[in-house]
Amino acid sequence: MKRFLFILAVISLLSCNHKPQKINYSGITQGSYFSITYYDEEGREFEHEIDSIFKEVDNAVSLWNENSIIRKVNRNEDIVVNQIFKDNFEWARKASEFSEGAFDATIGPLVSAWGFHYKKELEMTPEMVDSIKQLVDYQKIDIVDDKVVKANPNITLDFNAVAQGYTTDLIGKFLESQDIQNYLVDVGGEIFARGTKPNGEQWTIGIEKPAENYNSDRSVQIKIQLKDKGIVTSGNYRKYIEKDGVRFSHSIDPKTGYPVEQNLLSATVIADNASWADCLATICMIVGKEKASKLLENQGVEAYFIFVENGTIQTEWLGH
Repeated sequence: MKRFLFILAVISLLSCNHKPQKINYSGITQGSYFSITYYDEEGREFEHEIDSIFKEVDNAVSLWNENSIIRKVNRNEDIVVNQIFKDNFEWARKASEFSEGAFDATIGPLVSAWGFHYKKELEMTPEMVDSIKQLVDYQKIDIVDDKVVKANPNITLDFNAVAQGYTTDLIGKFLESQDIQNYLVDVGGEIFARGTKPNGEQWTIGIEKPAENYNSDRSVQIKIQLKDKGIVTSGNYRKYIEKDGVRFSHSIDPKTGYPVEQNLLSATVIADNASWADCLATICMIVGKEKASKLLENQGVEAYFIFVENGTIQTEWLGH
């Protein structure tokens, strides 16, 4: 009997000392990269399941997929929306109400007109801006009985400011459903970190240093440690259109109809999930550093701003 118990104890000890295996899966999705790292004692690979998640999100909210739900909604086809679409819609609505309309998922017509969807030549006039602005108002669109209802059929939706953060969270929830508690999911720079590495170290995240232009090499401004949080950086130094020597920011103010002009180069937000961090980072780039600081007060989030003041690049932590 004692020998049997001894054998059981040895087996138990060996099981406890079994090191979790590091699994990494990376590639291209949603017009950008993705990288997923997790630790699993069983060494399970979930490439097929993760690919299925990407496909489901793409089929629901991708503007580049002709047959996606959002493209059909924008074409006013009679279609029932699914949960992924409704989740993105609700995150966008929450961000719109929080920012008093600075965030607006109906911004699509202005984004397209300025050339950010398909890189069309800029031919905007004040009259065109005023006309297109009539189609931008998150309060004029809703979901009723799983169908999108519009006050104007020409209103369209664009979930680009939340979809990647949402995808990151969705993959994280899947991994947790498989009892994986230590992982890092990065979808196009929208990141969520859960738990730690096997040695107890937290995940290290680099915040990019603002580049001179979109062709510049990437370098790190600062490195931070992250655990059980989502982090997203939004910036205007790579996403812009240039015409006649003038750069037009990809961040468009729904209230003016024009690309924003302010000294904020990038905003990094750390929140409880990547979806909300994604929304807040976009809001920061639209309203600017001063208003963003006031909006984020007492919200339980952290923000790292990189901005230009008196001709020099400066940084500021909020809530850190």
